[in-house]
Amino acid sequence: MKQVAANMAGTVINVLVQVGDEISAGQDVVVLESMKMEVPVQAEVAGKVIEVKANIGDFVNEGDILVSVE
Repeated sequence: MKQVAANMAGTVINVLVQVGDEISAGQDVVVLESMKMEVPVQAEVAGKVIEVKANIGDFVNEGDILVSVE
């Protein structure tokens, strides 16, 4: 299992994937708002989404797991 982590602290403003989606490396999976900027978080690996831990409105810290991929 591989995981996509937040690259900075911020509020989740959009979740772009769902469980079961096939994603590719470099694909945007979540969008964070930090310091009034929208920051996309990209998957580093390709695979199938098996869990989405982020919800719109959640505050996440740098390193928090957002999406799990297999």
